Amino acid sequence: MPSPSKRTLIPGTGPLAKVPPIAAFLLVATLFGLGVWLRGPVGALLLGVLVVGVSALLAATWRLLDTGARVLRVVVVVVLVAIAISVLPG
Repeated sequence: MPSPSKRTLIPGTGPLAKVPPIAAFLLVATLFGLGVWLRGPVGALLLGVLVVGVSALLAATWRLLDTGARVLRVVVVVVLVAIAISVLPG
């Protein structure tokens, strides 16, 4: 039996089911890159948008995740919040 991190993903029928994975990756990478590069309130806002999106996905999939996956995703959200705060001036 494959480990939980290696199991096959089941295709969903939700709003993101039709989004190509490369498009999602490019959107996240662009938001993160611009947020860190621009810095200041604009950069923090872009990173905040990313935090909201990741948090929404986490909330939507929470019941399907095992404890390890939940912890990892919460850590990602916390790190994104810390980075968003760090790009603010002052």
